[in-house]
Amino acid sequence: MSLNKSLLALFLGSLLLFAPTACKTVDSDNTVTPTQPAVLVNSSLIGEYSTDQLRSRFTGANSLLQVFIRYGIKAYRLEYMTTNTDGKSVKASGALLIPTTTAAIPLLSMQHGTITSDSDAPSNFGPSSEAYTFGSVFASQGYIIAAPDYIGYGASKDLPHSYEHRNGLATASLDMLRATREFLTSQRLNWDTRLFLAGYSEGGYATMALQKKIEEEAGNEFNLVASSCGAGAYDKPAFMSYILNQKTGGDASINRLYIWVLLTYDRIYGLNRPMSYYFKEPYASQVAASGKDASISVSLNQAFTDSFKQAVNDGTDKGFLAAVQDNDIHDWKPRTRTQLYHGDADEIVFYLNSKNAYEAMQKRGATNVELITMPGATHATGVVPFITGTYSFFGSIQ
Repeated sequence: MSLNKSLLALFLGSLLLFAPTACKTVDSDNTVTPTQPAVLVNSSLIGEYSTDQLRSRFTGANSLLQVFIRYGIKAYRLEYMTTNTDGKSVKASGALLIPTTTAAIPLLSMQHGTITSDSDAPSNFGPSSEAYTFGSVFASQGYIIAAPDYIGYGASKDLPHSYEHRNGLATASLDMLRATREFLTSQRLNWDTRLFLAGYSEGGYATMALQKKIEEEAGNEFNLVASSCGAGAYDKPAFMSYILNQKTGGDASINRLYIWVLLTYDRIYGLNRPMSYYFKEPYASQVAASGKDASISVSLNQAFTDSFKQAVNDGTDKGFLAAVQDNDIHDWKPRTRTQLYHGDADEIVFYLNSKNAYEAMQKRGATNVELITMPGATHATGVVPFITGTYSFFGSIQ
C-alpha cells in the first residue's frame, strides 16, 4: 500500500470512529452572549450539493471518501465588514458550508493555508480549494464550516494579503465568525453553540492567532471548545533568526514565502525600505522588480546583506525586530484544549515553531496543550495526518 493510500485509510478510519453527533452536550456555563455590532453585509448561495454530487468529487485514490458523505450541504458566500491592518474598514468574504440536517451541530472555523491565486479562496469554492475538498467532507459529516478568505482574497482581492500577519489574519477570521453567527441566527439554523478552530501552515498560524484573540479579547462571545493548529510559524523571532543566520535549502518556491513575509511586514509596519537594505545584488534588483515572486535559488542567509543581518543580530534594527515580535504568538497560556501538529522533517515551517510554542506554554502552566509530533513528516506529507488527528480530536470532545 502506498503512503498516500495508507494515510487515506487512516483518515477514513477516523471518520468512522469520530463523526460528530447531535447528542454531544453543551456546557451551560459557556452561554454565548454576542455583544458586537452587526458585520454581515450580504449572503448568497453558491450551490446546494446532494450526497451523490459530493461523492462524485472523489475519484481514483480518493474514491473511498465517497462512503463517508453523510449529508448534503449548502455552500454560501458571506460578505462582511472587518478592519484592515491600516485600521480602515473593508469588506471581506468567506465560505459557509451547512449540512442539510435539522440536528444541533457544531461550528468549525477552518483557516486555509497559503494560496497564491484568488481562485483558491474559500468563497470562490473552486475545486482545488480546501473549502471545496476537505471542508465539504467535514461539513457532510455534520460540522458547519466557516472558512474566511482573509484580506487580499475574495471581496478584498484588490488589496494586498496580510500574509503571516497576526492581527490581520485573526481579525478577518473573527469577523467571519461574527458574520456566520448573524447568518445562522437569521436563518434559524440549529447551531449547538460549540466552536472549533483548525488550520494548517498559514492556516495553523491564523488559527492560533484567532484562538489567542478570542481568548484574550472576545470575552464569552463564543463557546470555544477546542483548537487544532498544524505546522504554523508561531515563534516568529526564532524562525526569523534561523532563516537569517543558518543555511536553508535554497528552494526558490520556499524562499518566495519567506520573502513574502518580509515584504508584508515592511509594508504594514511602514518600514518602506529599499530592497538593497535587505538583499545583496543581484537579489535586491530581482525582489524590487518581482516582489514576492522573485526567484532566489540560494540559501536566503547568503542573499541578505551583512549589514541587515548584523543590525538584526545586535538589536539595532529596532523597527524590523518590533515588527517580527508583534507577530510572535508562541509564548502565551491558552485556556482552550489545543493540539499542535508538526512534522519533525518540515522543510518549510521548521519544527522548532511548534516545539518552542509547546515548551513556552507548558512553562506558563497550560496543561491542556498537546504537541503531536509527526515523525519524518515534511510540510506536505504532514497534511493528512493533521486532518485525521484533528477529526479524531474534535470528535472525542463531549
